[in-house]
Amino acid sequence: MPQPPLVPPSSGYRRYVLILLTFVYALNFIDRQILVILQESIKQDMDLSDSQLGLLTGFAFAIFYVSVGIPIARWADVGNRRNIVSIALALWSGMTALSGLTQNYLQLLLARIGVGVGEAGGSPPAHSIISDYYPPAQRGRALSFYSMGVYVGILLGFLVGGWINQHYGWRIAFFAVGLPGILVALLVRFSVREPHRGASDGLTQQDPVSLSVTLGTLWKLRSFRYFSLAAGLTAFTSYGAGNFLPSFLIRSHGLSVMEVGVSLSLIVGVGGAIGTYLGGFIADRLGQQEPRWYLWVSAIMCLLGVPLTIVACFAGNSSLVLGLLFFSTLFGACYLGPTIAITHSLVSPGMRAIASAVLFFILNLVGLGLGPLAVGVISDLLAPSLGSDSLRYAIAIAMGAGVLASAGFAIAAARLPEDLKRSAAPSMAGAEEGTPLPQTT
Repeated sequence: MPQPPLVPPSSGYRRYVLILLTFVYALNFIDRQILVILQESIKQDMDLSDSQLGLLTGFAFAIFYVSVGIPIARWADVGNRRNIVSIALALWSGMTALSGLTQNYLQLLLARIGVGVGEAGGSPPAHSIISDYYPPAQRGRALSFYSMGVYVGILLGFLVGGWINQHYGWRIAFFAVGLPGILVALLVRFSVREPHRGASDGLTQQDPVSLSVTLGTLWKLRSFRYFSLAAGLTAFTSYGAGNFLPSFLIRSHGLSVMEVGVSLSLIVGVGGAIGTYLGGFIADRLGQQEPRWYLWVSAIMCLLGVPLTIVACFAGNSSLVLGLLFFSTLFGACYLGPTIAITHSLVSPGMRAIASAVLFFILNLVGLGLGPLAVGVISDLLAPSLGSDSLRYAIAIAMGAGVLASAGFAIAAARLPEDLKRSAAPSMAGAEEGTPLPQTT
């Protein structure tokens, strides 16, 4: 496919594209996580177990999300990434709205699989677009800003979903968050310009790279093997705990659905957004002279969040629990932007969508696929002896994966210099400063 003319976009337009794609990512997580705040109501209506909830919010979604993610990313590396994002957004939004019409567990499961298929086309093309708008010296912050969409989406999903569920029921909540995404898909299609591949790296021509070459390149990068698995284990803890936090607060602390929605919208939404941007900001500042900081930041922050979550599981005071969860969420969110940025710095521009898809394949298969399912199964196994307290123990046990994740990031950091030397991508060190990023305040 011929490349568009290499005309540098204005700083204002770069910000617009970044903010719009971040909003799209927020919609991605509103539609993905809305089920979490609604699950107790759905469980009662459909008489479901915790294992079924874990399958519904985790593995069933994740297995289709990751299965179609790599083929779509391959399409994004050779096709029009803007169009792919637009089509994907319309699909997952429509399937979210359709979830409100389901009458049984199987129908809801199939609808959520449809959401997963649509959302597989969101992030890899968007990552690639952003990396072509922002140079290596700012890529960590740009991708962290984009990744804040995760927590903006969770914030709105908990807040709006909890309020609508309490006043109008869970079916209306699915309609309310799903249908607006179709309009945003049209905005993306007609207002975002497809960037020249490699433009931010000073490259004038990027030929398509085959899937086999891309996968072979990633396999040879030993650092990538370790930090992608570490990212998956970090996501295991965040999804495993996060998908059951509403149920935990309702069962163990007697909070109402509305109270949980407001509390978690601030804890997970605000804390996660701060942590996500902070991780990229620190990594970009420290990583210009020493790229290993992109992984050291992830290792340190991940490890700090583990004991805070475990203490929160067993604290008796609800206010203390919510405070601990705020900071554990903040620390646990720091890894995402730096991890994506270092991935893109290890490969050429023509490989970036596939590289993101492979990273997200591992992250979501291990994290989203196994985290909630593991917590749900452990909770059901402990329920006969612990009753409603089984969930707090299940979440605490799952946090052990965070220690392994921190070790994985540290091992990857030790192998990063060698991989960067033989990388086909431009060096991160000494990159020119580019357009200022949107401010978070």
